[in-house]
Amino acid sequence: MDDIDSAIVRELQRDARQTNRDLARTLRIAPSTCLERVRALRARGVITGYRATVDLRALNRPVQALLTVRIRPMNREVIERFKAFLTGLPEVLSVYVVAGGDDFLVHVAVPDVDRLHALLMDQVFKRREVVDCRSSVIYQHVTNGVVEPLPPAAS
Repeated sequence: MDDIDSAIVRELQRDARQTNRDLARTLRIAPSTCLERVRALRARGVITGYRATVDLRALNRPVQALLTVRIRPMNREVIERFKAFLTGLPEVLSVYVVAGGDDFLVHVAVPDVDRLHALLMDQVFKRREVVDCRSSVIYQHVTNGVVEPLPPAAS
């Protein structure tokens, strides 16, 4: 990734709907060069897709929470099966398999705390492999819309 590739990635994260011509103008490069670079970034897997960001409140999901879950027995099959279960739930936004005291970190969005309680009681706690689950309601959620490459670690 050179400076132009980094600038393309940054600008597309800022606004993926802009035209190739507008992107090229912003970066002060030829439209043909810009298109070639974007295609190469997609081919290399740097750009993995484009998506719309939605307002969770508009989708009747104003209450967000993070769930920490511990499962047993701890093996690959149980982890994969539980991960598939979680990603199949409509309330789930993201699933992270993590190291440390917990095995999963799960980001959910629901209409209200009653639905959060129902999700925990009727879905999560009914799973035999779940030995512990804690929930933390999110008061505010901010994401960094533009991810920049980091320099390699100094050795």
